[in-house]
Amino acid sequence: MDSQVIFIKNKMLDINLVVVGKIKNENLRIACDDYQKRLKPFSKLKIQEIKAESFSDSTKDKAKKIEGEKLLKLLESLGGAIFLLSEHGNQFNSLSFSNKLEKLDGKKIVFVIAGSLGFNDELIGKYPSISLSPLTFTHEMARLILLEQIYRAICIEKGKEYHY
Repeated sequence: MDSQVIFIKNKMLDINLVVVGKIKNENLRIACDDYQKRLKPFSKLKIQEIKAESFSDSTKDKAKKIEGEKLLKLLESLGGAIFLLSEHGNQFNSLSFSNKLEKLDGKKIVFVIAGSLGFNDELIGKYPSISLSPLTFTHEMARLILLEQIYRAICIEKGKEYHY
């Protein structure tokens, strides 16, 4: 029994990050790259970017629908525990987020960050949401904050000195 517990504790988290849009800000890209490197020893992290649709005031709804359809198709093919990131989602502190990830160990975990238009209603109704904050962040900043919080959660679980 103890050897099984050790085996489970040593498994790497399988995390997919699905995002609409690329990181355009070079400083945020460098910071995200840093956290991706920090996560390598502890997780299998895959980032999939969906092309953001161009839109004008009159085509926002159409663009949001197209992005939603692309996301839905990809998410259905990925499976796993899927969470949309939204300011309206369930909030966690860093310790409870770490516990949530630990409970999902062994499952594929998929976090989804929408583009500037947000998620369409079909996605919102289908998947649970997690909030990084009641504040709204750009998708680029949300990606960085999420990567940092995943790293922090793993450090908490592993007893590493990072979270004080």
